Amino acid sequence: MGWFFLLTAGLSEVVGVTGMNLIIKNKNAKAYIVFAIGFIMSFLLLSQAMLTLPMGTAYAVWTGIGTVGGALVGMLFYGESKDWNRIMFIAMVLTAAVGLKMIA
Repeated sequence: MGWFFLLTAGLSEVVGVTGMNLIIKNKNAKAYIVFAIGFIMSFLLLSQAMLTLPMGTAYAVWTGIGTVGGALVGMLFYGESKDWNRIMFIAMVLTAAVGLKMIA
């Protein structure tokens, strides 16, 4: 169950970061709600995941999901660079997260 909580926490972090971007662009109530719910859920789920997973692994995977997810959302929906170097480094972060899952 810890890995489910961790994956959901990482995805919630991506929602929170998307909310941050919406705040920059719109400054409306919906943007603030997306931001708040995303990060509140992210921290609550991360704390649940850390009840059964090692702290270092949980935090590294959580930040990796947030980093990769934020970069992908930026590339797919906000016109950010799709340079091959950027994609290669995103793949490296994903590889590290999978490696931590395999040894934890």
